[in-house]
Amino acid sequence: MNNLYGHSIIVAQSTPQGPGALALIRLTGSGVFDLIDKCIELPFKKKISEQGSHSVHYGTFVTVHREPIDHALFIKMDAPRTFTGYDTIEITCHNNIFITNAILETIIFYGGRLAEPGEFTRLAVLNKKLDLIQAEAIDELIHAASLAHVKSALKQLGGSFSAWIGVIEERLLTLLSLTNASFEFIEEENIDFINLIRTHLDDLVHDIETVEKKFDAQTQLKEGFRIALIGAVNAGKSSLFNIILGKNRAIVHHIPGTTRDVIEAIIAKNGYFWTLIDTAGIRSTNDLIEQEGINRSFEQAALADVILLVYDSSRTMSFQEQSLYNTFYETYNAKIIKVYNKDDHTMCLSEKDDSIHCSALLNKGIDTLVGFIEKKISALCQNHDVPFLVNKRHLILLQTMKNSLANVILLCKEEKVAYELVSCQLHDILVQLSENSGKTVNHKMMDRVFATFCVGK
Repeated sequence: MNNLYGHSIIVAQSTPQGPGALALIRLTGSGVFDLIDKCIELPFKKKISEQGSHSVHYGTFVTVHREPIDHALFIKMDAPRTFTGYDTIEITCHNNIFITNAILETIIFYGGRLAEPGEFTRLAVLNKKLDLIQAEAIDELIHAASLAHVKSALKQLGGSFSAWIGVIEERLLTLLSLTNASFEFIEEENIDFINLIRTHLDDLVHDIETVEKKFDAQTQLKEGFRIALIGAVNAGKSSLFNIILGKNRAIVHHIPGTTRDVIEAIIAKNGYFWTLIDTAGIRSTNDLIEQEGINRSFEQAALADVILLVYDSSRTMSFQEQSLYNTFYETYNAKIIKVYNKDDHTMCLSEKDDSIHCSALLNKGIDTLVGFIEKKISALCQNHDVPFLVNKRHLILLQTMKNSLANVILLCKEEKVAYELVSCQLHDILVQLSENSGKTVNHKMMDRVFATFCVGK
């Protein structure tokens, strides 16, 4: 990447391309104010370069031939009080591809260049405006799939996980100091260094394992919740699916076995995405296609966060059906809500056995069912109550660090402890942690992180 450190001016459209009301184009780098003065005409022949920092100006963007392209707003921000740490201009114009392309082409003509994916944020990291973990939080924030995900990403952008990593670094430094003291003063001081070191190591491993356990739960926070409707053929699963969804997405018919494949649809509820999953009815069949659908029903039950186990209240189940239902309930009891559909008389929630009676046909008891799903999801969300998110890269970092600490613990259990070797390994862990958090510049690590970013961020 040429001129990465701000010796050139980079430019990109930060809003999505395509027709729209407004677009935002961002420029940053040394000499950006002089460049923009060549491209715009402000009232009373003012120049952007002569205006105060963090000021907004209305004017006309013009081509190299001084032909108007668009009337726009120009925000001037002086270094170092900017996102990247360099002088910055943000242009708000009409979001027409011919306008935005003409603006970009003009800026490039005067010496700017198109930014690479994530380059603005990369500059912010290099200029110590953010660390690498905070930079990743920006990407999380942009792609957040729930309100809870947004809130956690904002906390992480504020430095919550970076602060946790900082505490870990301080504790590793304390350990390193103890280790160095142990082989420098062990013959002069009557101090039980080894037990003190092992206690610190055990505490560190425990804290890392606590964060590891949250990873799977946080995947739900990022991706939303999967709600599978499982039950016998013709129990009304598709009708319930449609009524919760609010539109006729699945085919409903009195002939048993209408649904032969998995049908998914997504709705937003209370700040989360719900993925509703309609499945094939479970029964014994010789139809190979239907049997494949039933196999997929079992797969979806395993993947689901919540299962609506749908019973047909209008008839008595066969022994085989009852056996299948019992298998599902015994296997997935914690995430099951029993739903007695086609109950046109009793519309209530039974707290005794966590079941609900409803009628999709009469649209009765549905609000209560939805409320019970929300209650189930609320209970799941309690697992997300940590001030930061852990992505796959963070998880690998923590697992690698835990394994390295485990090796150090083994060294400390030897009859004659090689304190110099313990010190060396602790130092290596600190270096690796610093590189992964971005405190120490590692361009290969940064390349991997910013490869997923969009241009303009």
